[in-house]
Amino acid sequence: MFALFKKSRSSSLPLSPIYEIKINSLIGHKIDLADFKGKNILFVNVASKCGFTNQYKGLQELYRTYKDQLMVIGVPSNQFGSQEPGSASEIKNFCTSNYGVDFLMTEKIDVKGQSQHELYQWLTKKSLNGSIDSSVKWNFQKYFINKEGLLIDYFYSATQPLSKKITKHL
Repeated sequence: MFALFKKSRSSSLPLSPIYEIKINSLIGHKIDLADFKGKNILFVNVASKCGFTNQYKGLQELYRTYKDQLMVIGVPSNQFGSQEPGSASEIKNFCTSNYGVDFLMTEKIDVKGQSQHELYQWLTKKSLNGSIDSSVKWNFQKYFINKEGLLIDYFYSATQPLSKKITKHL
């Protein structure tokens, strides 16, 4: 049987499986999701050439406003209309020069399909996250994880980053 939580080495509190997932930053450094235990996390699959790309501005404002309680993590993916064709350095330069992005960005990954990254397997499968089955429909879909590492909800691309649907969880 799948254990949703296992005991944390550093405390008696259970450790959510989200904190064990391995992923690298856009510049190739290991991201330890356990560093964000006690903070909410908003994962967003992002793309530089999408009609929703202007949401980077709202994501940056959301992060700047709530960074004491929320980590925004952008996850580049080129799976929807080939709208994120750039290299890691091109993506980084685009985000910082056009939107002043300073929230965390991961390496470019697959968010669906045969090569779906383990992060998005966890986000989209109730059997792993214990909460909700979903599928990633387009760029800028958002997944909200609470301070305990539980998937609370997901939001389609049209939901703006500063929407009450998202901020009510903070």
